[in-house]
Amino acid sequence: MRYKLVFVAGLGLGFVIGTRAGREVYERMKTSAKQVADNPAVRNAAESAAQTGRQAAGKAMHVVGDQAQRIKSRRHHNGQVASYEEENWGPTNT
Repeated sequence: MRYKLVFVAGLGLGFVIGTRAGREVYERMKTSAKQVADNPAVRNAAESAAQTGRQAAGKAMHVVGDQAQRIKSRRHHNGQVASYEEENWGPTNT
C-alpha cells in the first residue's frame, strides 16, 4: 500500500510540474508568435502575398470563364447542342 501511495503522489507531483512547465513554454511561444506577427516587415510580406493571390485568382477566373464560353460556342457552332444538364456543366441536384 505504501508503494501505491508513493507512486500516486509522484504521479500527481509530476503532473503539476509538467503542467506548469508546459504552460510556461506555451506562453513563451505565444509571446514570440505575437512579436513576429507585429513585425512590420512580416505584415507587409503577408499583405503582399495576399494581394498577389487575389490578383492571380481574378486572372484565373477570367481565363476559365473565357475557355468555358469558347467550348459552349464551339458546341453550338458545330451543331452539338447539349442537353440541359450538359449545357449547365453538370446535373442539377434538385
